Amino acid sequence: MATKGEAGAYPSAARISDSPCYLQYSASLKCLEEFGSDKSKCQDHFDVYKECKKKEREARLERNKTRSLFS
Repeated sequence: MATKGEAGAYPSAARISDSPCYLQYSASLKCLEEFGSDKSKCQDHFDVYKECKKKEREARLERNKTRSLFS
């Protein structure tokens, strides 16, 4: 286990704030804060965020195809 001064076990793992989808994520949270328990009013924000994450994942998978564990 890493101590406070060391990098974590996954130093390259992205934080949500580093994600290209951070703006969509923030908009979804802001909507939830504004409308509270009425999540239906935020569905458009959720859909945009979900689509962004899908594209982000597809791009990551495509990048990983070109990488080799043995080179």
